[in-house]
Amino acid sequence: MQEFDLVVIGSGSGLDVAAVAAQQGQDVAVIEDGPVGGTCLTRGCIPSKMLIHRADVKQTVESADEFGIDARVHDVDFDGMVAEVNGHVDADSDSIRRGLESAPQHTLFDDTGRFVDERTLDVGDATVRGEKVVVAAGTRPAVPDIDGLDAVEYWTSADALRASDPPEKLVVVGGGYVAAELAHYFGAFGSDVSIVGRADTLLPDEDPAVAAQFTERYRERFDVHTGSEATRVEADGGGDGDSVVLHAEADEEEIAVAGTRLLVATGRVPNADRLNVEAAGIETTDDGFVATNRYLETSAQNVWALGDIVGRYLYKHAANHEASTVISNALRDQRDPVDYTAMPHAVFASPQVAGVGYTEDELREENREYRRRRYDFADTAMGLAMGDPPGFVKVLAAPDGDILGTHVVGPHASQLIHEVCVAMRAGTGTVADIRNTVHVHPALNEVVQRAFGGQFSRPERQ
Repeated sequence: MQEFDLVVIGSGSGLDVAAVAAQQGQDVAVIEDGPVGGTCLTRGCIPSKMLIHRADVKQTVESADEFGIDARVHDVDFDGMVAEVNGHVDADSDSIRRGLESAPQHTLFDDTGRFVDERTLDVGDATVRGEKVVVAAGTRPAVPDIDGLDAVEYWTSADALRASDPPEKLVVVGGGYVAAELAHYFGAFGSDVSIVGRADTLLPDEDPAVAAQFTERYRERFDVHTGSEATRVEADGGGDGDSVVLHAEADEEEIAVAGTRLLVATGRVPNADRLNVEAAGIETTDDGFVATNRYLETSAQNVWALGDIVGRYLYKHAANHEASTVISNALRDQRDPVDYTAMPHAVFASPQVAGVGYTEDELREENREYRRRRYDFADTAMGLAMGDPPGFVKVLAAPDGDILGTHVVGPHASQLIHEVCVAMRAGTGTVADIRNTVHVHPALNEVVQRAFGGQFSRPERQ
């Protein structure tokens, strides 16, 4: 058995903890069965946003005639574009691997790792034990139980990001952020996209007004089927060159959607089941995520967890934030609770979506009293300059003016949300903080300021 001061399972944000431990002179084991660098770098945020940005550029050029500019996209080197992006990702992953393998304080094990006892794991032909353990093994794409799915070829998000050609007709199962982003990416490069989602709108976890607006915009671009439960998949049944047919039930009626490629984007599942966490006394939630307290401690002594496998916020920035808490508590002997105040998120689709704080549905579920106000992009000077883009900023506030939530759908939503995050995080977080801050005119941020100005309305049935 090999003994270590710290064992880190997963090479994403868990590496932040490993790096600090190594700087302290501790012997650190890192266990990783996939590409080094974690989901974000190797098959998630980084490659997807690099590719989606290229889709955004193409969209911008193709809309130039709306502004009196004659511009055309003559050709797209799709295969070269994908190779360049993934070459960058692979080079970064290889660099991290070389760093781990050359560092005297680190030992890298290319294995999943399975607990056999408290803080003890089998890793291939070796057994390792840590004085402390950090579980940061992430999640993987969920594969739903659809009749016939195992008999056809299909993509998950990881496959889609390495595809060398856009499919002629793409059928997407799922209506969440992964489905939305990849539909935009492939649609921008010429795929005829159909989306089959179980909820009544796309992005069902967003504020209902945002989800409704987003779904409406996507219906203008794609063949969208909401409220549809995928039930069966068959191969080579569509004709016209189609290679897969997806059957779904919608309002007690069956629909059939044919395409040349099927993308399954129905969420993520935690990797805790692959680690045999029960053997270590690590409790999990009903959904299979590793259960932690507010210090990110698990039910096992000297075992912490962070990132997607915890299941609170499946975002890279959340995992990095949690890693800071684990560093304080596991390596510096502090008792710092993780603070999720003003945890934002964004969807890099077209239109973009971003949000922070409560949605209106969540406030209603908690019977919270609140006020709301909405302001459209098209009612600002920069919105007019951009061609009256549809979209809005929606603010939810307590009667005393405290900001409860803000939601954006429209251009640059992922950037516009941040001034609200800063206000909420600063401790005051009131409507007046945003309203009374002088904003550059005519910058697009004026849409945020104006959403916080004027009269808020009281929703019915509070």
